[in-house]
Amino acid sequence: MPQMMALVLILLILYIGDIVATRTKAWIPSVFVCAVLFLAGYWTFFPKDIVARAGIPQVVAVMLMYLLITNMGTLLSVKELLKQWKTILISLAGILGIIIVCGIIGYVLFDKNTVIVAIPPLVGGIVSAIIMSGGAQEAGLPTLAVFAIIIYVMQGFAGYPLTSIMLKREGRKVLEKYRAGQWEESLDGSKGEKSEAVAAIEENAMPKMFSKVPAAYNTEYFQFLRLAFVGFLAYLTSKALEPIVAVSPFVLCLLYGVIASSVGFLERHPLKKANGFGFAVMGLMLFIFDTLNRATPEMLLDLVTPLIVLIISAVIGMFIFAVVVGKVLKVSLEMAFSIALTALYGFPADYIITNEVINSLTQDETERRVLTSHMLAPMLIGGFISVTMVSVVLAGIMVGMIVPVVG
Repeated sequence: MPQMMALVLILLILYIGDIVATRTKAWIPSVFVCAVLFLAGYWTFFPKDIVARAGIPQVVAVMLMYLLITNMGTLLSVKELLKQWKTILISLAGILGIIIVCGIIGYVLFDKNTVIVAIPPLVGGIVSAIIMSGGAQEAGLPTLAVFAIIIYVMQGFAGYPLTSIMLKREGRKVLEKYRAGQWEESLDGSKGEKSEAVAAIEENAMPKMFSKVPAAYNTEYFQFLRLAFVGFLAYLTSKALEPIVAVSPFVLCLLYGVIASSVGFLERHPLKKANGFGFAVMGLMLFIFDTLNRATPEMLLDLVTPLIVLIISAVIGMFIFAVVVGKVLKVSLEMAFSIALTALYGFPADYIITNEVINSLTQDETERRVLTSHMLAPMLIGGFISVTMVSVVLAGIMVGMIVPVVG
């Protein structure tokens, strides 16, 4: 198959996934549609290396992971995290619920490796799924390598509709209080001003360290250079720590991204400003679907039971723990559960779903601001904490717990 034909085919699949997700308002996740089409292709006429043929071999995907995870770190700030402390506690409670309930049920019904491989993708998204899939493959467990990807693909079926339902219920209650003149404030104490978490998505300012550099010199190459340099520092640190403790360079990319944006070396969302975010996500998504070339119909049938059981267990666990902590912190059941559910998809789905819900509830601009102030920042921070931070750290730890196949 020629390179450009391979590229056209796989991009067509990604676009079909987007169309279906848009038409169904994300009730059918795009990643599910793409996964089904890739499987159909692999089981018929796709070459097993179609993604590499199209131009995204493993070495390119690893480079994109360095850039994307460092970019994730720039979306966080210590100041915003302190303001959203209730959100952080609820998100961490939901994650703890996933670990405990999935751990208990999983260890009773399945083997240790299945549970270990499943938990980080359930807590996070694409990056943790790739880390666990790679770890399982290296340990001689190709079925579980596919399982990590399948969980990432399927968990949106639980996350998207439940979040939409919960946020709509929460939004209606907020509007009812606002219209009756009884509305007070949001989780972080704000009364309608734009959150720093929201500003991180929209901000275009030059980083502080380069504030005196003319804007004309802040080219896309300069933005890529600084992002790659931070990723390189994370790699060097990981190698330096190797004799003492094994720390994933991707975990350090996240930490260094936070530090680099805080000190003004990187701007917020530099990949987007360098016009590279879309391409980076595309490359990583293709790398994810490339893992499915090892999946057989028999393998998928074997994975159906643990897939359903562990996703349901995760939802139950996050519900119980997040709602209990939310009640203690005087956060509504709906808002607490919605924050916890961001673990199943993260950014940008949390941003998109919240805005869709707000737009469906009211057309009044003032009411939209009230709902945005109340719901959007907690949803973004919830996704950042679970998917961006904890899941990557958790995957970095748990990948070392996989028991390799001997012989």
